[in-house]
Amino acid sequence: MTNISPESPVLTTQVSGSGPAIVLAHGGGGGIDANFGGLIPLLATDHLVIGSDYPADDTPLTLDSLADALVAEAVAREAETFSIVAFSLGTAVAIRAAVRHPERVRGLVLTGGFARPDNRSRLNIQLWQRALAAGDNESFARFVLLAGFSADFVNALPEEQLSAILAQTAANIPGGTAAQAALIEHTDVRADLPQVAVPTLVIGLAGDLLCDPANAREQAAGIPGAEYTELPGGHVVMVEQPDAWHAAVLDFFARQRAAAAR
Repeated sequence: MTNISPESPVLTTQVSGSGPAIVLAHGGGGGIDANFGGLIPLLATDHLVIGSDYPADDTPLTLDSLADALVAEAVAREAETFSIVAFSLGTAVAIRAAVRHPERVRGLVLTGGFARPDNRSRLNIQLWQRALAAGDNESFARFVLLAGFSADFVNALPEEQLSAILAQTAANIPGGTAAQAALIEHTDVRADLPQVAVPTLVIGLAGDLLCDPANAREQAAGIPGAEYTELPGGHVVMVEQPDAWHAAVLDFFARQRAAAAR
């Protein structure tokens, strides 16, 4: 039986392509275009791709209500069943959706995620919240750059480009980031992991300073039958390793199609 939270947040949804449905679940302080902009056209060649941005205000969020809202948006687009491709915070949302809506969710691809934030992740997220609460967007941008990208990536940036990225990040903080950061701090889906009963690919990121790959390995170890692979680079994989990430996601779905055709 489908679980639905009584107070689901209002999401903004975009749809591309046609075919078997894939739902996208973005990370905290991200968005569908920011996290999946390069992947969407690749998936949409043979899938219906449904991407919902989380609320653009700081109304408090719960994992249950966000998971339910993503599912409701997909069903409203006539996707009765679907897989979920998720990044960072979105991986916890996807796991909760798979447990609360097992009749809907048919597969998971989880990248750069966690079952619950480790100490370093939680400290980083607390710094995000303090900077946002103080209106200190410049410090927030510095925290994001330090933790969101690998050391090699940041150290290789020319000084002018580094300054430009900091300025752009500070000027374009998505609405709702503070609420999403608060949700990350208190998320814990460890008890959900053994209840996930769909094909799952977990992707860790070897140079991730925001969400150490040990967190992704914990997800994979806890989900029965989950595959695990690890890519180089930092947390913002769609910037540092887009081609390798896209290839891993597309390969998962190609193998699922082949298995279904047997």
